[in-house]
Amino acid sequence: MARKKSLRDLGDTDLLERFSESKEELFNLRFQLATGQLENHARVGQVKREVARVLTELREREISAAEGF
Repeated sequence: MARKKSLRDLGDTDLLERFSESKEELFNLRFQLATGQLENHARVGQVKREVARVLTELREREISAAEGF
């Protein structure tokens, strides 16, 4: 799980890569959940929060760039 500080240290491309990886993992977890193969159900929530954290950081950067900071 990424801390907020570590996400801020990443570049935009790294954040987008992490977002892509997390979305793919979430897809696979949901597939496993649907087929009854998922053992760690809490991981779904963890990955969803990771996706939200990455999107939040990207949006903060977008807003800062628009404001000229």
